[in-house]
Amino acid sequence: MGFISIKILKINNPLECEIKERVNRFVVKIIINGKNYVAWLNNTGKLKDFLQNGRMGFCVKNQIISKTSHRLFVIKTNSLGCLTDTLIQMKSVERLIEKQSIPWLGNCLIKRNPKLGTSVVDYLLRCKTRIVYLEVKSAVLKQNDVAMYPDCPSERGRKHVKDLIENVEKGGESVILFIAGLPYINSFKPNKKVDPEMHKLLIDASKKGVKIKSIGLFYNPKNSYVEMYNP
Repeated sequence: MGFISIKILKINNPLECEIKERVNRFVVKIIINGKNYVAWLNNTGKLKDFLQNGRMGFCVKNQIISKTSHRLFVIKTNSLGCLTDTLIQMKSVERLIEKQSIPWLGNCLIKRNPKLGTSVVDYLLRCKTRIVYLEVKSAVLKQNDVAMYPDCPSERGRKHVKDLIENVEKGGESVILFIAGLPYINSFKPNKKVDPEMHKLLIDASKKGVKIKSIGLFYNPKNSYVEMYNP
C-alpha cells in the first residue's frame, strides 16, 4: 500500500474474550477464561458480521461503576483486530491530529463538540488561518476490500451532513472523516443499499465542497496498539 503503519494509542491490559451474543445496542455477553461476563459495546451499528457466537475479540475491564464488567473494543479478524469502539476511534483521531500525522489536515488545535446549525459535531479545528468543522463516523462494515457507512439507517448522521453542507454554503470549511477500523481496506464508499438518503447527501456534500475523507486503523494484538496504516 506504500505506507508503513504507525502506532497511535496503547491499550493497557487487554483481555482476549469470546463473544456469546448481543443483548441490546450496548451490551454483549462474553466469555473470558471460561467465565461468563457482560461487556459494554460503544458502537450502535448492527455489526452483524462481527457479533457472532464464538467470534473472538478483545476487552478491557470497565473502570466505571456499571452493570457491565468489561468493555468490548475489538473483534478479531485473522491476526489483527477490527476496532469497533467509537471512543477509542475518536481518541486515535485526536492523537493523530496532535501529532500532525494526517497530512491533509496539518497543524490544528482541537475543540470538542462545537455547535453547528442544529447539530453538535465532533470537532472544531483551528488550523493556522483555517477554521474547520470535522465530523467523524465509524465505518466498520466490510465489502471485499471496501469499508462502508452506515450499516443501519442514521437520521442523526443525515442531520450532521446537512449542517456541514450549510456551513460550506455560508463560506466555511467542513470535513467528514470515515474511520475504516478494519485491517487493510483499500477504499471507502457510502452504503446506498442501507441508507439511500445518506448516499445522496454525501454525494451532494462532496459536490458542494464538503471534504469527504477516510483513514485506515486497526488493532495489533502483538503490541496492544491501535495503528494507522493509511492516512
